[in-house]
Amino acid sequence: MKKITFVFIVVLGYIASAQTGTIKGFVIDKQSETPLPGATIELLNVEQAIGVITDMDGYFTLENVPLGRQMIRVSFIGFESITLPNIVVTSGKDAAVNVSLTEAFDRLDEVIITSETSKAQAINKLTSVSARQFGVEEVTRFSGGRSDVGRLAANFAGVSSPDDSRNDIVIRGNSPVGLLWRLEGVPIPSPNHFSTIGTTGGPVSALNPNLLKNSDFITSAFPSEYGNAIGGVFDLGFRKGNIDTYEFTGQVGVFSGLEAMAEGPLGKNKGSFLVSGRYSMASILGIGAGGTSATPNYYDLSFNVDFGKSKLGNFSLFGIVGFSDIEFLGDDIEEDDLFAAEDENSYVDSGFGVIGLKHQISIGSNSFLRTIAAGSFTQNEFQEDRFIDKDTSQERIITYTEADNTESRFTFSTLFNSKLSSKSTLRTGVLIENFGVESVQRDREKQPDNNGDGDPDLFTFTDIDENLNIIQPYIQGQFRLTKRLTLNAGVHGQYGSLNEQLVLEPRAGLAYKASQNHRFSFGFGLHHQPVSLPLLFLNEEINGQLVQTNKDLDFVRSTHYVLGYDVRISKGWRGKVEVYYQDIDNAAVEPFSSSYSSLTEGANFGFENDRVSLVNEGTGYNQGIELTLEKFFSDGYYGLLTTSLFESKYKGSDGIERNTPFNNGYVVNLLAGKEFKIGKAKKNVLFFDTKLTVSGGRYYTPVNLEASQAAGYEILREDLAFSEQNDDYFRWDVKFGYKINSKSKKRSHQFYLDFQNVTNNENIFTRRYNRLTNRVDQIDQIGFFPDFGYRFQF
Repeated sequence: MKKITFVFIVVLGYIASAQTGTIKGFVIDKQSETPLPGATIELLNVEQAIGVITDMDGYFTLENVPLGRQMIRVSFIGFESITLPNIVVTSGKDAAVNVSLTEAFDRLDEVIITSETSKAQAINKLTSVSARQFGVEEVTRFSGGRSDVGRLAANFAGVSSPDDSRNDIVIRGNSPVGLLWRLEGVPIPSPNHFSTIGTTGGPVSALNPNLLKNSDFITSAFPSEYGNAIGGVFDLGFRKGNIDTYEFTGQVGVFSGLEAMAEGPLGKNKGSFLVSGRYSMASILGIGAGGTSATPNYYDLSFNVDFGKSKLGNFSLFGIVGFSDIEFLGDDIEEDDLFAAEDENSYVDSGFGVIGLKHQISIGSNSFLRTIAAGSFTQNEFQEDRFIDKDTSQERIITYTEADNTESRFTFSTLFNSKLSSKSTLRTGVLIENFGVESVQRDREKQPDNNGDGDPDLFTFTDIDENLNIIQPYIQGQFRLTKRLTLNAGVHGQYGSLNEQLVLEPRAGLAYKASQNHRFSFGFGLHHQPVSLPLLFLNEEINGQLVQTNKDLDFVRSTHYVLGYDVRISKGWRGKVEVYYQDIDNAAVEPFSSSYSSLTEGANFGFENDRVSLVNEGTGYNQGIELTLEKFFSDGYYGLLTTSLFESKYKGSDGIERNTPFNNGYVVNLLAGKEFKIGKAKKNVLFFDTKLTVSGGRYYTPVNLEASQAAGYEILREDLAFSEQNDDYFRWDVKFGYKINSKSKKRSHQFYLDFQNVTNNENIFTRRYNRLTNRVDQIDQIGFFPDFGYRFQF
């Protein structure tokens, strides 16, 4: 009988453990980033209290946690304790959280000051305004997101992305080329499949959200450590793998593709590995996607290897590599294809990669030195062959466009951070980037027939092998002036070897917490960015010689002013208002009276190739107000309403104020979701999410139809640049799915269906001259499109 009882207890304990999950992570001092041994972690809102303390490395493991969304409180004597809600605990994977505690303003030995954490605040402690953190759970939860962090950002206030074919991020009316992508502290090229040199977006993201930790998205007045951008910052980081046990994930989705991921412990010093590979489902099934009947092929590999702590510090190796290709064959494509024509064969190949070695070592008890050496590349090849006299006896094919572009980048970054006291922190460092640019671009578009062969000449717009450096030193500090008032201030420097220009950029941010529920903020920043490389190296024929007449252009300059107010309306509810003004000058314009400005670039896949002898005399501005009402996930549901009202204008060399192509005027996003616990044990979850987006249409330049018909190619009315506006954009997405937690083993399943553009609304993609029909045709964006996904974790 005793043996039977013993077996029964063991089995019962096994089942109980399988029906629960684990929360684990690290607790550090937010200012010094040193571990806090002895910090207390408590599981809240449960019948029987569960708690642990961190070990000497600040690490904790909280076991036997009920499945579902849980909340923990983390506290340490003399520090402000925080609560972390909405931690998703499943039976298939341990939940990982990293916690940063702030030392109390007047440190007390036996009293714990309480506060709450919020995703409304950035992870970067030196950010005061226009910033928000996000996590992988949000990326995969929101409907219509395609597991793409770029499309996630489009839900936030101040962001516009009314283009179903690309994930370009338009922040407060800025061109998407003004965005800075960072990974693990270093700038990276556009992390997208099918991307082109100089752009920051693409049709499909190469970033795997399953590897990301909570990261920052900043839309204005960036801290001093960020440079070489005027629009916004996407500051991403990879999470560490599980340091205790091996875990695996298998996943499939229409856009994210077929995925396999593994993670687990490495070595004896709490090291870990995390690696994942993906391959496109469209390629496997041989189908078109994203507005074309052509089959896109793409695959990527991401990894993060942490070697653990040693006497020499902590080393980690991280990276991403991805490749993509697609063929648009004129005989196979549809008439309304977004990217191809019936009398053309086009071939696209692209690649992206980054690999970095990161080292961090503590210096004393309150300081650390972080150093990163990284290399990256982005390349794209494009060839367009055009049929002449197609379907006749005189049919022939000529190479009409060809491009082969490669950008390699070597980056060295070092950062010293020191917590001077509970009231002040100093951070200083330098970022050095060496760019190698190889570019050959030839095109017959708009070219004369000087050689008399009956075809437009194939003109060489770029043929370069250049090397340039950008050096960015900075210093910044945080000063807690009172318990309620915090100042973040610093200076960023930027030197470019191409034009030998040195600029200094003051940055400052104030945050005043009027009470527990009310916070005011102000931000100011001066920012610079070079004109995009595809413009800088354009050839102009002068006296029979090809000359790069844009090469010495100065940086574009942008000054940001932001005023914000955050209010905690009630538990779980938050409101935010921000008003901003951005003044831009030194934009590149033509030396004669013209409507052109480099501020309008980035609205398409490529750049204009006939803008030469440019001068830094263009101006522009962006201004607006943003409102956010958010219900963070609690009580089984969440909601997010963001509204942006803005104006984006520019002036070319003709001095006329015009709309930029990004001046939508307004954007409204409404997101909501609900989870229902089902089953006898309430371990499984049925979930529903929806998203509604409405925005003003983009401005465009009308086609000069008569001139286009006479020339045989599209000619625009540049005197009426961006004078006409597309119809409003409207899209409604609906997503629902089911999460299953195993009762007896460490495994979980998740299924979802995501119906995108359920009303099949015909949003305009472009109006363009069709040389085959001799008319201006309207091409619409993607209509109704069902996405699906399945995830298995064990």
